[in-house]
Amino acid sequence: MITLGIDPGTATVGYGVVEELNDGTLQAIDYGVIITKPTQAMPDRLAIIYDGIAALAEKHKPDRAGVEELFFAKNVTTAITVAQGRGVILLALAKAGLTIAEYKPNNIKQSISGYGGAKKPRMQEMVRILLGLEERPKPDDAADALAIAITDIHSARYSSLMD
Repeated sequence: MITLGIDPGTATVGYGVVEELNDGTLQAIDYGVIITKPTQAMPDRLAIIYDGIAALAEKHKPDRAGVEELFFAKNVTTAITVAQGRGVILLALAKAGLTIAEYKPNNIKQSISGYGGAKKPRMQEMVRILLGLEERPKPDDAADALAIAITDIHSARYSSLMD
């Protein structure tokens, strides 16, 4: 199974493609970021994000996708902007015909590190270990996306056992 994990945003969208091999181990296929410039008009930024996600889905042909849910305690303006980016991400994934699951940040942290309040360095180290990488994945948004992809694989595996 191949999963595309997405850490949504409008300035930076993290992505991570992870495959579960036949022996149950996990392997990072690709990871990185889609970047838009703050000087660009929002419709242009959203088009770049949509095109980037669509291209990733076409290139890697994932079976599923996992996307982080929004969590903003204070900044409503930022939340609205990120929600716009998240909307075009979900649209691109849906148009690619993928099964999409959404995960709260604390559920991702729990899945990866065993603790829902884990800090970034711990999360990055656990992602490195789980994927057998030599170094912690960078930038942070890509590491987060890999964590989302791993969480999605764990969740899909668990769901298949319950069927």
